Amino acid sequence: MKIAVQQRLLPGAAPADQLKWAADHGVEGIELIARNYPRAAHDQALREFEKSPVPVCAICGNLSFDFLDPDPKKRRQSIQESKEALELCGKLGAVGQIVPPIFGPPRLNDLTPLKDAVALEKDLLVEICKELGDHAAAHKTMLLLEPLNRYEQHLLRKQEQGVEIIERCGHPAVGLISDFFHMHIEETNSPAALRAAGKHVKHVHLADNTRLEPGTGDIDFLANFRALAEIGFTGYLSYECSIGSEDKELALKKSLEFVRNAINKAKAS
Repeated sequence: MKIAVQQRLLPGAAPADQLKWAADHGVEGIELIARNYPRAAHDQALREFEKSPVPVCAICGNLSFDFLDPDPKKRRQSIQESKEALELCGKLGAVGQIVPPIFGPPRLNDLTPLKDAVALEKDLLVEICKELGDHAAAHKTMLLLEPLNRYEQHLLRKQEQGVEIIERCGHPAVGLISDFFHMHIEETNSPAALRAAGKHVKHVHLADNTRLEPGTGDIDFLANFRALAEIGFTGYLSYECSIGSEDKELALKKSLEFVRNAINKAKAS
């Protein structure tokens, strides 16, 4: 298991300074935010990160989240944006693009007794994942579906719901990202959920229960890391959180040490 940090959390005024800090402090991956690198900024991203001492491990999010909108033009726009992000992932050698497919309630109409809105969304998402999976595979990267908590979306909340779409899609370039913060809200047993998701877990987001840095709340990181070790997960554990302290650099250093110790204990147990 390797520790990664979202670029926005790294100390430093410029990307070169952030990358140096990451390398100097044992960070093994950098996660980018999709809205900061639209198609027009891809060349900039390549200049900043192609020869980075710390590799880009993922691109988080999309420019829009209209994948399941009733308007075909909106759906197509989100799909195209995702394809462009996947292309950048491929150029940078990243594991993949992290995509929550929708925020908020359903947008499709309920067509009961034919199908309700959620069933229609799932059918549509499976087809979209097949298309994006093909594109991801062509660029040697992955589409990573992210379940969120009930306050952010309705469709994929538990790990098993993400796995359902992935298995229905059946594409090797479509995987699951497991976010400890969202899991702490939705799962009754996060380690068991990780074990059940098994091989589908391709990336992990780290935040404590307050959405602050790991080690400041009550999530049992050791138990989760043990479950990840049991399923053979060797990918990135990426910080997606806020830093609670005014001295953000010191707080991040302290949290990185906390996570390293928990990983080592998990591997040893």
